[in-house]
Amino acid sequence: MPNPALILASSSAYRRELLSRLQLPFTADVPDIDESPLPGESPSATALRLAREKAAAVAGRHPGSLVIGSDQVATLDHLQIGKPGSHANALAQLQLMRGREVVFHTALCLWDGRDGSHQVEDIQTVVKFRDLPDAELDAYLRIEQPYDCAGSAKNEALGIAILERIDSSDPTALTGLPLIALTGMLRKAGIQFFNV
Repeated sequence: MPNPALILASSSAYRRELLSRLQLPFTADVPDIDESPLPGESPSATALRLAREKAAAVAGRHPGSLVIGSDQVATLDHLQIGKPGSHANALAQLQLMRGREVVFHTALCLWDGRDGSHQVEDIQTVVKFRDLPDAELDAYLRIEQPYDCAGSAKNEALGIAILERIDSSDPTALTGLPLIALTGMLRKAGIQFFNV
């Protein structure tokens, strides 16, 4: 029996690149949901809710498909740190995080449109930022422009130079799509990776 259609509920080029590593055919569809945190919602709860809502929104348009939703929220001192959206916001984020540990919650949801079931998981990554002066942080931002990345840390590119340490059970989680967790979910949904 052929695999069901696989759809990535995201407009992120980073997530598309990561998913392509699995060598499974897939398409992408933008979920277009409100990504604002709810009052009093924990970072983990926000990430899990948004991953689920993204997957559900796209699954409604593609019956019978497997839909992957993912969301990432960074947290420092119990405060949520999202996508900065601008240079000034990104610089303020990096100034706040320099020399400190930040926890990135990368939530994943696999929605099975064949029966409406879904699997969810929050993969946490602890990132220690280097204690760098404003001039270096500003230069990094002007070169990389990571304004669409939670916490302004584009670790798959030059952002790795502003980090001191990354601790995670899944090395792809920080980039935005935890492939170890995802392959486990896909296996549970009956997806075959190797024709043996």
